[in-house]
Amino acid sequence: MTGFDAIDALLAGAKQEVPLPSADERRALRDGLNLSRAQLAKALSVSPSTVGGWESGRDPSGEVREKYAYFLEGARTKLAAAAEEVPAEEPVGDGAAEAEQTVDQDDVEALHAPQPCVLCGQPARHQVAGFPQHLDPAECGTVEPPSQDKPAPQAEPRQSASVGGQALSARGVKIVPVGRRVQTADTPDLIGSAVAAALAAHAGDVEAATAALVKRAIPDAMALLDETRKGGRYDIVAHPWLPDILRKQTSRGADQVWEARPKWSRPELPAGKLEVTALDINGAYLSALKTHLPLGQLEHSTGNHHDRRRAGVHLVTPPEWAHDAYLPNPIGSRDEPGPLWVTEPTLRLLLRLSGPKYGLCDRPEIHESWTSGATEGLLEKFRVALKDARDRAIAEDDEVTLEYIKAMYSKFVSTMGESNYNRELYRTDWMHLIRSQAFANLWWKAHRSYDEGLLVVRAMGTDELHVIGDWRAVFPEGRGVAEVKIKDVYTVGSKPDEADHRSSGT
Repeated sequence: MTGFDAIDALLAGAKQEVPLPSADERRALRDGLNLSRAQLAKALSVSPSTVGGWESGRDPSGEVREKYAYFLEGARTKLAAAAEEVPAEEPVGDGAAEAEQTVDQDDVEALHAPQPCVLCGQPARHQVAGFPQHLDPAECGTVEPPSQDKPAPQAEPRQSASVGGQALSARGVKIVPVGRRVQTADTPDLIGSAVAAALAAHAGDVEAATAALVKRAIPDAMALLDETRKGGRYDIVAHPWLPDILRKQTSRGADQVWEARPKWSRPELPAGKLEVTALDINGAYLSALKTHLPLGQLEHSTGNHHDRRRAGVHLVTPPEWAHDAYLPNPIGSRDEPGPLWVTEPTLRLLLRLSGPKYGLCDRPEIHESWTSGATEGLLEKFRVALKDARDRAIAEDDEVTLEYIKAMYSKFVSTMGESNYNRELYRTDWMHLIRSQAFANLWWKAHRSYDEGLLVVRAMGTDELHVIGDWRAVFPEGRGVAEVKIKDVYTVGSKPDEADHRSSGT
């Protein structure tokens, strides 16, 4: 073969790398199909953090690059086809950028007695999706009256229906969002900007930059919350009146709400030496931000009834728990019998376990409650912003950002009660609900372990679960929020003094 022949053969066998769209477009295409990173990672046989790295600017190579490019091109085609099938919506009013949200008329109910509107606080005679609210925006105190200098724009007349004596648009009941409106610009990267500024201010000193970021974690978390709440349907009531049960009994004491913190150990183990793995649950408080939170001021009620559209704290007599030999008590480690105030996540856990699917206990008896209309998505954008930044930091081995984010969500939860460190948000009820949601999440991981054939040995706090058996067949290993990592591995025998701990690090 001549030199030219060798070159020809080389050129014939050479392959150009498949072009990929920008990192922002990659993520937008995945989000547009409502696919999680974990779902895409499973299809491509990579980890979710690897997908996060690609969506942060890193490029794959080899065969996986071709598969990823194939997915992105298919996603672009699918989204383009879907966009052509959706008819253009009729403009509202004069076509201003401020859009009005709508809900189905089936969600509208007439109230027997007027209740405070969740938007303006004035008496309303209807509720939408379970929340008292004015149907006519002109009656709601959150809507500014039109200026006398400029006449209000005239909307196109539409056919209307009547519900409860109120005329409704044929497209649904208008919901006027409170607070800031949706903005067209992308949400700024507050976390990335803060980290870059801190590193620059400390000349690249990682320890000094981390310390500075952790120190400002609370105000920065509140700024991020404010940014993610732009265009939110409801305003956050930052300083509502709270009942006495949510107030500290003494200056250094606690209030009357029980968070169901587990501190459980299996009373007996099988004979012989056994290997125990202590698992660390990643981002426990971060995951717990997704919980049912009351929107407004808590209202008192009595009776053995639970309304799933509301959330708060409840005085209950918990059921007997007959499974302590292999599963922790859902109300945590409590010695005193009798009624106690529990949070919404604890009550929902007990109600679910008492249902026909599990049948593990009797139904708890509810005596009285302090609740308000609730939503599970109130902090969802805030949680997702923190989670995505955390995923990117893991993919890039960015320990500065990881410590900063951890401080943001942990301090956000711990200082929203009676704290001098956070004066912007005073929601002791939220603090208890988020904490107990983390405990409930740990309980479900313990139950999943038991259900999959593992021996559950210990459950501690929000993030520590000790098991015996092939835990990797049950939980994915890693640093992501949906994954677990090893905290310790040790052996236990028939006697306590036979334990031989050998740390494996985190």
